[in-house]
Amino acid sequence: MQIEILYEDDNLLAINKPSGLKVHGDGRTSDETLADWVLEKYPALKDVGEPGVLSDGRAIARPGIVHRIDAETSGVLVLVKNQETFLHLKNQFQTRAIKKHYNTFVYGVPKGVRAVINRPIGKSRRDPRLWSAQRGARGVLREAITQYRVAKTGTAHAYLDVFPRTGRTHQIRVHMKAINHPIVCDRLYAPVHEPALGFTRLALHATAITMIDITGREHKFEAPLPADFQNALKNLQ
Repeated sequence: MQIEILYEDDNLLAINKPSGLKVHGDGRTSDETLADWVLEKYPALKDVGEPGVLSDGRAIARPGIVHRIDAETSGVLVLVKNQETFLHLKNQFQTRAIKKHYNTFVYGVPKGVRAVINRPIGKSRRDPRLWSAQRGARGVLREAITQYRVAKTGTAHAYLDVFPRTGRTHQIRVHMKAINHPIVCDRLYAPVHEPALGFTRLALHATAITMIDITGREHKFEAPLPADFQNALKNLQ
C-alpha cells in the first residue's frame, strides 16, 4: 500500500489518504485499511489511541487514529504517535479548535458566494444507513454547522471551499443535500443523479487541517488536489 506522507515528527504523522481506502475496519469486510498500514509501518503505535467498538460489541483497532474521513473521501488525515498527543488532539477536536478545509463539486449552483448551513443532524426516516438535516429526521438531533464559499461555477455544477465547524458523520454530504446541492457522485445521498465531471467516486477532498501540537506550535497540513479534481476543474463550464 502506497501512502503519501505529508509531514512527520516524533508526535505527528500527516498523510494524504487516497480515495477508496477505509480508515479502519467495519467488521463486515476484510479489505485492507489505513489501520493495517499503520500497524505494518509503525508497529509501536499499536496501543496508541482508543479502540473502536462495532454495533455488535466487537472492538476494532484504531492505532494512532484520532479522527477519520470517509473511505471515498481523499485528502489529509493526521495520525498521532503517542498517547499524550492523542489526548491533546482529541481535546482540540472536541472543543472545535481544529480548522478543517474541504473542496467539493456539487450539483447545481448555490445562490450567493458564501453561506453558513446551521442545521442539526439526526437519522434518516427512510434509510437507517443515512443521516439527515431535513425535516422529519429522527433520534437525537445534534448541532451541525458548515460554512462554504463558491469558488467556481459552471452551468450545472459548482466547485466549493467548505469549512465544517462541527464534526458529525457525513456532515458535508448531509448538509449539501439539505440545501438541494448534493455532492457529485454521492451514491448514498444523491443516488438519482448521474455521475458528472468525470468522477467515479465521491467528489470530496480534505484539502487542509490546522492544529496546535503539544509544544504549542501551529501546523497546517495540506493535501494537493488529486488528478480527478484537477480534471473536473478544467471541465467545469
